[in-house]
Amino acid sequence: MAGKLFLASPTVEQHSSGFGVGTATPRLSWRFLDESYPRNWRQTACHIEVTRGPDSETETHVIAGDASVLVPWPSTPLRSRERARVRVRAFGRGEDQPEVEPTDWSPWTAVECSLLSRDDWIALPITDLTAPIDAPIRPIRFRKTFDLSTKGTINQARLYITSLGIYRAFINGREVSDHCLAPGWTSYRYRLNYQTLDVGPLLKQDGTNVIAIEVAEGWYATRLGFLGGRRQLYGDKIAALAQLEVRLESETFSLGTDSTWACQPSAILKSEYYDGEVYDAREENPDWNSNSPDKTSNSGWHPVQELHFPTATLVAPDAPPVRITEEIKPISVQQTPLGKTIVDFGQNLVGRLRVSSLIKPSGARVVLTHAEVLENGELATRPLRIAKCTDEIVCAGTELTDWSPQYTFHGFRYVQVDGWDEESDGSLLANLTALVMHTDMTRTGWFSCSNQMVNQLHKNALWSMRGNFVSIPTDCPQRDERLGWTGDIQIFTPSASFLYNTAGMLGEWLQDVAVEQFHEGKDGCIPPFVVPNVISKELWPPTPQAQWDDVVILGPWALYQSYGDTDILRRQYDSMLAWIDRGIQRGPDRLWDPDVWQLGDWLDPTAPPVEPGDARTNGTLVADAFLVRITSVISQISQILGEIADSKRFSQDLERLKTAFQTKYIAPSGLLVGDTQTALSLAIMFDLHATAEQVKVAANRLVNLVRLAQFRVATGFAGTPIITHALTKGGYPQMAYRMLLEKRCPSWMYPITMGATTMWERWDSMLPDGSINPGEMTSFNHYAFGSIINWLHSTVAGISPLLPGWKEIRVHPIPGGNITSAEAVHETPYGRLECRWKIETDEGVFMLDLLVPPNSRALVTLPRDEKLSGQHNREQQEGTRVGSGRHRFEVPFDWSKYSSDWPPKPRIPIMRQPEPDCIA
Repeated sequence: MAGKLFLASPTVEQHSSGFGVGTATPRLSWRFLDESYPRNWRQTACHIEVTRGPDSETETHVIAGDASVLVPWPSTPLRSRERARVRVRAFGRGEDQPEVEPTDWSPWTAVECSLLSRDDWIALPITDLTAPIDAPIRPIRFRKTFDLSTKGTINQARLYITSLGIYRAFINGREVSDHCLAPGWTSYRYRLNYQTLDVGPLLKQDGTNVIAIEVAEGWYATRLGFLGGRRQLYGDKIAALAQLEVRLESETFSLGTDSTWACQPSAILKSEYYDGEVYDAREENPDWNSNSPDKTSNSGWHPVQELHFPTATLVAPDAPPVRITEEIKPISVQQTPLGKTIVDFGQNLVGRLRVSSLIKPSGARVVLTHAEVLENGELATRPLRIAKCTDEIVCAGTELTDWSPQYTFHGFRYVQVDGWDEESDGSLLANLTALVMHTDMTRTGWFSCSNQMVNQLHKNALWSMRGNFVSIPTDCPQRDERLGWTGDIQIFTPSASFLYNTAGMLGEWLQDVAVEQFHEGKDGCIPPFVVPNVISKELWPPTPQAQWDDVVILGPWALYQSYGDTDILRRQYDSMLAWIDRGIQRGPDRLWDPDVWQLGDWLDPTAPPVEPGDARTNGTLVADAFLVRITSVISQISQILGEIADSKRFSQDLERLKTAFQTKYIAPSGLLVGDTQTALSLAIMFDLHATAEQVKVAANRLVNLVRLAQFRVATGFAGTPIITHALTKGGYPQMAYRMLLEKRCPSWMYPITMGATTMWERWDSMLPDGSINPGEMTSFNHYAFGSIINWLHSTVAGISPLLPGWKEIRVHPIPGGNITSAEAVHETPYGRLECRWKIETDEGVFMLDLLVPPNSRALVTLPRDEKLSGQHNREQQEGTRVGSGRHRFEVPFDWSKYSSDWPPKPRIPIMRQPEPDCIA
């Protein structure tokens, strides 16, 4: 057959590997590899082979239809610890293949269940015997020896492990995994992750084995929250919970944490997220985790205390762990005006440092202080608030090699090094390395275009996502906060799910949203502002909040659009109903009660530094617009889930709410009472107008406001993610491009002119003179305003899902500005999607190259040979449907006519002189 198809190994659920899954009936997906995509190929059936042990026969399951994503488990349910192998072949036909033919078999995928029942656990949490203290808890080391020499050959060994705190585990001196900050942060009162690890290669058949675990505070007990925060939110004792199971020739050897273990304090004196880690090499016991001969005695080791088994549900997560994903060397070392030594890594990042080699006299100290920017040539620590972000090494007089802090992370580009003498201690450039840490999701999306500043913008958003996806989606990774703000990720999820496979991580986090909503929200139905919730009710009483709390509906919906997973809609459905039926405080018109204070268009650029919520757009208007939006979405979700009665009532409620909104805010002309860029953009994007003519008037007014603002940003949290979409939808993509490319503050390009390598929290986090915004809340690594990249993907490059999960793809690039080429690549659930276009200005041709994965298809709409006016966008071509394979399209495109009115002109008050264009 022409263009024979090849399949990747099947994937399991939304799990990162298939090893240690937490369900007995994991769904299967398979992607088509891009060596050769035949044209217009569609699957008609598949065979799934399952083997369930060395003595069992291979099962072959024949499934008709084109489903290749999240196909139900075809065999009987798996049991705890059970291991199976799965492979797939698909049947289908393509353009040059009149007969249905099979693909080759995929490679095998191993599927192994974790512990599915509480009864599978024999271990108990263990801690030390010291009394609780209201201070940082020193990390604890635990140890247990055991012998396998008389028990036969080792066939398999698994370690099931978690902690109250964060842990590292070792067997015979070797670390059992490359996970960082394990088990990760969940709503510990209700859900506690554990890991399943293959430790067979680390065990010794003959002689003594040693298993050792070190536990630090982590999120469980460290200080969390702003305004000083609170510590020990989940408990005042840190503990290890581990169960080793070794399958031997004739028996299974099991060992769990219990009272027979021993413990001792770590050489790490303290380790906190906000303040950093202190390591005293003088107190190190180098053989604490090995079976060195000098460890045959119990000298220095103490009894442990057993704790009750956790009441929280133990969860085998789908989400991948946090790992070191990249190493970055510094680019310079400089002396500040005050004589301090600063190391610059050239990139604002999140992680920790590694010191390759250090020899100093016993008691000498080296202090490493981390920050994102410099101010007046010195390390700028004021934006960190009271977080110290400092790691300290106390030397022992012997060489320390490859040291790094183990139980903290920092957001930084610059590190101030005190106590290091380059003449005697060696080059800092050679000895320091930045270790980049984040949840190790699979990269799935790429974008580039002919404008290098736009490429840097996209890169900055990518780095901000990496820095803020550390176990949970956070708001900032550097100061005394680092919390899971619901509003930030509600905004950014569509962008995030293009760049990386977020299904496992965000799906897990949304389960925490739901559990805290029901357990900790007022009346069981108001989700907190941050999840996991660490903000005290005294500091911020539970208050229902549009946009932020709307994540319970818009978050699962965004994941459904990206991955086509109806299970996440079903799993979160009760949470959605609780919020929309009982959580929202409504007025007589069923819109929001106007007396409820709303964050609204948070961080409007005109808001004073001390009042970030003082926006031009009324907060209740924003809330009401989002209420209409989420009512529309949950009506669709109810229909998808077969909840017909709910769908009908929400559909009826949608019409009533739209009418109420129109009565309250929209004039008959289409103008809005809230005459702002955000208000108009919300109305256009959420289809809040009654007629097309009203939309036209609103779009024209939006353009006028954009021109009056001289193309600088005038939106905050609510308006920024959608304003370029609204301009494009309203028929004015050139205005969107002009906003994108503006370099004066506030704009997306302004931080880049100031050297930014991540997205900023405020449009002017750094002022043009190099000073830092005086507001207390100033971060240089916030992904929310990076949501502009969704428009880069869907409009500039021109790809977006037409049906959930990219089963059908919209290809609709709209050129604009000074960009003459763009491309995007996305690893869809079906396979690799590529879209590249360029304008040959001399030949007057627009050319598009497209690769569509098998078992999906695309609707392609090309630009016409005319200026991209509002008229053009209102009379779009219907588009061309194409199937899988490579396609090339060419249409005439007169660049000179197209660019004759570029750039659009601002509207300048008559008393002011026009300023020169400042365009990227």
